[in-house]
Amino acid sequence: MTDDERPGEFSYTRGIYPDMYRGRLWTMRQYAGFGSAEESNARYHYLISQGTTGLSVAFDLPTQMGLDADHPMAAGEVGRAGVAISSLVDVERLFDGIPLERVSTSMTINSTAAILLAFYVLAARRQGADLRKLSGTVQNDVLKEYIARGTYIFPPRPAMRIVTDMFAWAGREIPEWNPISISGYHIREAGSTAVQELAFTFANAIAYIDAAIAAGLAVDDFAPRLSFFFNAHNNFLEEIAKFRAARRLYATLMRDRFGALNPRSCMLRFHTQTAGSSLTAQQPDVNIVRTALQALAAVLGGTQSLHTNSRDEALSLPTEESARIALRTQQIIAYETGVTNTVDPVAGGEHIEALTARIEGEAKELIAKVDAMGGAVAAIENGYIRSQIQDSAFDYQRQVESGERIIVGVNRFQMGTGEPGQAAIPTFRLDSRIEQGQIDRLREVRAGRDKSAVEDRLQRLKNTAHGSSNLMPAILDAAEHYATVGEISDAMRSIFGEYRDGA
Repeated sequence: MTDDERPGEFSYTRGIYPDMYRGRLWTMRQYAGFGSAEESNARYHYLISQGTTGLSVAFDLPTQMGLDADHPMAAGEVGRAGVAISSLVDVERLFDGIPLERVSTSMTINSTAAILLAFYVLAARRQGADLRKLSGTVQNDVLKEYIARGTYIFPPRPAMRIVTDMFAWAGREIPEWNPISISGYHIREAGSTAVQELAFTFANAIAYIDAAIAAGLAVDDFAPRLSFFFNAHNNFLEEIAKFRAARRLYATLMRDRFGALNPRSCMLRFHTQTAGSSLTAQQPDVNIVRTALQALAAVLGGTQSLHTNSRDEALSLPTEESARIALRTQQIIAYETGVTNTVDPVAGGEHIEALTARIEGEAKELIAKVDAMGGAVAAIENGYIRSQIQDSAFDYQRQVESGERIIVGVNRFQMGTGEPGQAAIPTFRLDSRIEQGQIDRLREVRAGRDKSAVEDRLQRLKNTAHGSSNLMPAILDAAEHYATVGEISDAMRSIFGEYRDGA
């Protein structure tokens, strides 16, 4: 950062807007989704009533993996890690009574992102919404799935085609929508350092941008709608500096490497979630303090939206009470601490500026190593990125086990089971009947649709996948005729194949 750089000016170290939170607060999202569409819908209405300003949808593992609820591999997982979605009918139920034209929705979905976006758009259309006003984000970051999470379906190269097809389609049809949220969050959750989180996230971003340009898109036509998703971890000052370094690194990358001319192409817009991996089952109320400090780091770092984790997430899905406390944490930061009265409260701090420069420099060096291997896809295929994260995760765990790194309540300041303050807190319990209910609804959808029309649309999708036309219109057409998540995924599997790690 130069001494005279101001907020809202290149390289955006001090924030992407001149007035930052003095003009508008960050979007307060609470990530939620469990069981059936109806149950999740009730939680969304509750969160909105409590002051949430944006929805963030969690999907169960079968939905993430392109499996219908009655698939043998879905057994025991339906509705557990998030809401179960099998068809357009479920998405209509999920957002019943929620005006999609007026709410910003983030959907944490990757390999099946195109399908869930199609469902969302169709549900909005049936509400009578103006699609050009739809705002929100679909995560759609498949590269980090091969690195950090594992909910991949297709091999990397056809998966990249789906991503770029979504870029092109969304730019024309839903211009206010962010068609990707390039995620460092899960890279950090897998055990990376702060520097690795930035470097590997931006290496993935470079791969997406290169692929979009190769597909014929102009950088300034899609780059303004690229968004990012970062982790807010425990090292308070390092995390603030990380977000500042990220903005500067990205701005320079877009201008110098890709020749972006539109200033909005160089502005790093990102969502932040507090670190789920830092939460402990021991003394769960202490997680409230961890989350508050992590959230404050994200705000001082200039995030555009924020999710605060709940105290009980190391034990179960959040209860309503825990979700409310997590939301109130954001509201206290926004309205009671005074940190939003100053555009960039940490600017000029000697340690912050030095940390920012160090993180930026080390991330650049790591990006250069990935470049030398042929880019992120090649570095994923040869195992380099995953091995680097695994090494960092091992080193972190070694430090915890040796006591070199203190985790309150885990390796220091423990409490006995019967001691005050260690009593169990109420935890969420999922209704065991959810899975069969979802299967029954899925079978009702299949029985009530035009079977031949569905088969025709799925064949058209296969033909499109075999060719080079944009996949999104064919996915939308199949979804509108009540083809399911599993059926649409299977149609593309039949052409693209499936990825096998290490194969």
